[in-house]
Amino acid sequence: MRALVKTAAQPGLELIDVPEPRCGPADVKIRVLRAGLCGTDLHIHDWDDWAAATVHAPQIIGHEFYGEIVEVGEDVPAGTLAVGDRISGEGHIVCGHCRNCRAGRKHLCINTIGIGVNRDGAFADYVVIPATNAYVQPDTVDPDLGAVFDPLGNATHTALQWPMVGEDVLVTGAGPIGVMATAIARHAAARHIVVTDLSDVRLELAAQAGADLVVNTGRQRIRQAQHDLGMREGFDIALEMSGAPSAVAELIDNMNHGGRVAMLGLPKSPYPVDWGKVITHMLTIKGIYGREMFDTWYHMGAMLQTSTVLTEAVRSVITHRVPAVDWADAFAIARSGQCGKVVMNWEV
Repeated sequence: MRALVKTAAQPGLELIDVPEPRCGPADVKIRVLRAGLCGTDLHIHDWDDWAAATVHAPQIIGHEFYGEIVEVGEDVPAGTLAVGDRISGEGHIVCGHCRNCRAGRKHLCINTIGIGVNRDGAFADYVVIPATNAYVQPDTVDPDLGAVFDPLGNATHTALQWPMVGEDVLVTGAGPIGVMATAIARHAAARHIVVTDLSDVRLELAAQAGADLVVNTGRQRIRQAQHDLGMREGFDIALEMSGAPSAVAELIDNMNHGGRVAMLGLPKSPYPVDWGKVITHMLTIKGIYGREMFDTWYHMGAMLQTSTVLTEAVRSVITHRVPAVDWADAFAIARSGQCGKVVMNWEV
């Protein structure tokens, strides 16, 4: 089969022929139809310090995917999964026996490993995953949409940390996850939604997804956006999606007293925070990682099934669809930052 492989501990990837993976007794084997390109994949391609410390070459990469089950392991409970089911894959594999797993908090498993990061992934014709990581999709979900359920789950997990009804929401970072979080905030009845970024292309996507105002922070300040919207106080809720220290600093400066912040964006390195303002303004800051397994999946599935507006807003985040054979073009597009989500088609 074809697979996009980190063949050596150095920059670059290769699309090569490798043996098909074997399906274990508790696994399912998936024929990959679509796969989404993530910033993590760019890090692995570039072989930065994080990738060098995390990934063990040779390895197939890729963790955002949608496909069709072609084989079910003999120990998978009857009636749960079947050959022909179309699924999206949960990219985090948990141990099942640590304290958090046993308490039903699988997203907090201390032994989590990542598909396409710590084991062979989905940038391939076939991938094998634990049956418990397969989320069966209804016929209403097309392959492109199914391929972005992993980042949509990040957006949903972040956005739904706090009740949104009637609240003023700030989203810092208009990458694909930030744009999807904007659409969810609109669906969840936020009052005002302001989105910031340095890319006008991505800010336009956020505006289409439901933002009331978008702010290019290279030219404008968030405080002006508050004034333009007639906001007398700061933001009630903030969703930090950028990982940029300057964005976090300006976010804190524009929160209402008692404001709540959900942080998903990963920084490249540690940075200072005005903890005095966090304390005196009684801000609540919560880190977010991955998806709640599997509450987040049910939430996003239910929201899409009940709202064509939200479904189209999420689908609009996919700006480029590239044949898998042209994977280098897909990576170049994603690296440019002048795009939304890039999805690779493994059927061609």
